[in-house]
Amino acid sequence: MAKTTFEEEIYLRVLTGRLVGKALADLGANKVAVVVPKNFICDAMGSATLSAFLAHSGNPGRIFVVEGEEDAQRIIDYKPRLIVLQFGGETPAEETKRLFGKIVDRLAEAGVDADVVIHVRTYAMGALDAITRKDFLENRNVFVYTVDFDKGAVYINKLENGELVPLREYHVTLEHADLLNRSLKDRAVCFQ
Repeated sequence: MAKTTFEEEIYLRVLTGRLVGKALADLGANKVAVVVPKNFICDAMGSATLSAFLAHSGNPGRIFVVEGEEDAQRIIDYKPRLIVLQFGGETPAEETKRLFGKIVDRLAEAGVDADVVIHVRTYAMGALDAITRKDFLENRNVFVYTVDFDKGAVYINKLENGELVPLREYHVTLEHADLLNRSLKDRAVCFQ
């Protein structure tokens, strides 16, 4: 039996998105495109990320819900300076990786000049392997947000030479830690 309800899973993504949006503002991001596949979990996180970014920065941003590579054109037309790729949620891993790869490849083919932020689940499932245009990620700043379970913190990391280098640390609230613990079942997330 699940230790969290669907509503709690949504709220967990909202709390995480809020931290990511704050981090984007702290990094000085501008003209952000938050890109999510069409599912409740990702859409909740993407909406929270964009809302927090807008509230903390006042800079422009948009959310793009994608179902296929043809949806990349809307992102290309927006001409973002930072693209946040939040793929995961309810979508099966192989489908997530395939869509992620197709979207990134289309952005590369169009010559989009933007830095990239990648969701921890997307990164952990090996979705970077689904990209055929590897040069796209090599020619820009790439960030990955991760969770340190033992410290109860979310990190914004820069991907450098295949390694994650922590740039910023954000401690989770007690409520956030509780939801992470129950959602992940086999892990214990500390609260500081």
